[in-house]
Amino acid sequence: MTSKPLILIVDDDAELSGMVVELLQREGWATHAVLTGGDGERDLAALHPELVLLDVMLPDANGYDLCRRWRALHPGLGIVMLTARGDPLDRVLGLEIGADDYLPKPFESRELVARVRALLRRAAPGRAESPLLRFEGLVIDLLRREVRVGEQALALTSVEFKLLVALARAPGTALSREALSDAVQAGSYRPQDRTVDVQVARLRRKLQEVRPGADWIDTVRGEGYVFVPR
Repeated sequence: MTSKPLILIVDDDAELSGMVVELLQREGWATHAVLTGGDGERDLAALHPELVLLDVMLPDANGYDLCRRWRALHPGLGIVMLTARGDPLDRVLGLEIGADDYLPKPFESRELVARVRALLRRAAPGRAESPLLRFEGLVIDLLRREVRVGEQALALTSVEFKLLVALARAPGTALSREALSDAVQAGSYRPQDRTVDVQVARLRRKLQEVRPGADWIDTVRGEGYVFVPR
C-alpha cells in the first residue's frame, strides 16, 4: 500500500499548476491537477485526495463557494486556498468558510511545501476521512465498500471485495488459499481451494477489463496469491 498522500490542485493557471505538481512530487507526494472547478468537483469525488490546493478565482466557479461546499461534504479534507488577492479580509473569509490555510500568490516554494507538510501531518480527531487503500490507479474505500480503477467504479461481489481487501492489506506478501478463505467466510465453513481460485480469477478478470495490462494480483506457485502494486 502506498503511503503517498494525494494532493488535488484546482487552478486555471496551467503553468503555475505544472510547477506546483513538479514541486510536490519532488517531496514524494502524489498529485493531480485540473483547471476548472467542475473538474475539481468531479475528481474530488473520484480520487478522494487528502488535500486540495484551491484557487479562489476559477473560470467556472467561485473558490469560496467550492470551499464551503467541500468542507461540508468532506470534513476530513485539507483545503489550502490560493489567490492573487493579498487582502487580509480575503484570508479571514477563506478561513471562516472552512479553509485550513490561505496562501497569496506569488508564494515561495519552501513556504508552500512547509504548509502542505504541516497540514498533512495534522490528524485532528473527527477530521479523518473514510479509510482508504490507495495504489497507482486503484482506490479501495473500506467504509463505502467501493473500488475505483482510475475514475471508473468497479462492480464487485461481496466475496470479490473481501478478497481484494485481504490481498491489498498485505501488498507484496503471498497469502495462502486458506488465509483468503478465512478472509472471505467467517465461521466454521471454509470454501474449497478451487472455489478460492475461481473467485480470484473472476476478480482479476474484472480488474483487467477496466485497466488492461495492469494485473495487480499474481499467482505464487505452491503458496497462493500476492497483491503487487503496479
